[in-house]
Parts: sequence; C-alpha cells; structure tokens
Amino acid sequence: MTQTIPVVLYAESTPNPATMKFVANRMLIEDGATAQYTSADDASGAPLPATLLRFPFVKAVFISANYITVTKSDTLTWDDIILELREFIRDYLSKGNPVITELPKQEVHTDSTFKKTTTVYTEHSAPQSESEHKIVEVLEQYIRPAVEQDGGAITFRSYKDGIVTVQMRGSCQGCPSANVTLKAGIEALLKRMVPGVQEVVAES
Repeated sequence: MTQTIPVVLYAESTPNPATMKFVANRMLIEDGATAQYTSADDASGAPLPATLLRFPFVKAVFISANYITVTKSDTLTWDDIILELREFIRDYLSKGNPVITELPKQEVHTDSTFKKTTTVYTEHSAPQSESEHKIVEVLEQYIRPAVEQDGGAITFRSYKDGIVTVQMRGSCQGCPSANVTLKAGIEALLKRMVPGVQEVVAES
C-alpha cells in the first residue's frame, strides 16, 4: 500500500494571464535552482513536468523553490482547468513521486581569472568583472525575490557597452507587463546601483 504524504497546494494568479502559480508546503527543487520545460520530450529528467506537459492545454512548466508555474494555451480559461491541475499536482506529490531527478544542463560561461568569495548562483553567467558581479548581486538581493513572488525567474546573461542582457522565465516569459517591469523596475534599479549601466534588455 502506497503511503501518502500530506501536501497542501494552493493556486495563485500571476501578472501573466497565461500562467498560474501552484505553491506547495514543501520544497520541490534544490535550493537556488530553477528549471523550465516546454515539451515532454525535453523533460526526460523531470517526471512531474513531463507528465504535466502531456496535458493538451499545458504549454510550459517552470519550477523553483516550493512552487510550479504552469503556462496554458489560449484554448481554455483557468476556470476550466485550475481544479483539475491542482488536484493532479497535489495527488502526484502526496504519493511521494519524484518531481525532478536531473536538473537541465545550464549554459553558463565560466572564467577562473575573476575570483570572489561571494556566492554566485549557478544559473547566472559567471561575472567577468566587478560591474558584472555587482549586477548579479543586485539581481539576487533586490529583484529575484519579487520576480519569484510572481512565479518567474530572472538571470544575468551578459554585460557589454552599458547594456545588461537578462533571461526571463516562468510567468515573466511572454507576460504583457514584463517589458514594463524590465524597463521601469529592473533597468531603473540597475542604473542607480551599478555605474555604467545604460539599458537592460531581455534575451530573445
């Protein structure tokens, strides 16, 4: 007989109308890590995302900390599917099934010439200068918590000629208000806190 684990799971809307955040009362992925999947074929090391992506209305699955952000197709409204999805995820977790067995490989640039004792989260491209290190610190301390609250993630990709390139995932990807957040919030903060930053753009 399979032993069930008590799981509390609730749904939270996000600024992106196509995504919904499902929050659990336990960690779903190792601390500091994130993972995004857009097809069941690409989710070989991720049993739960692979299963969710087999639903015809699920377009993408993003996992971080204790939540899953699901992006739906435009064919159905959340009212049509939210209860089914929530019950399915809760049931899956309560049976103790694995969420992710192997994290997707991250394309991260490494450079051993620049060393600093402060922790750099592995999903950011490795900082190559003091300015880049400061950019990563600002993203981690001030921006990441707010973006995660909305079911998304932001990571540093590059910094060149005053332009910071970031990658946006989860609910941030394809969100109608993401560009406003990027320019009015993130760009303004980085300009104020990191001398030399002129613009912030999202990786296409």
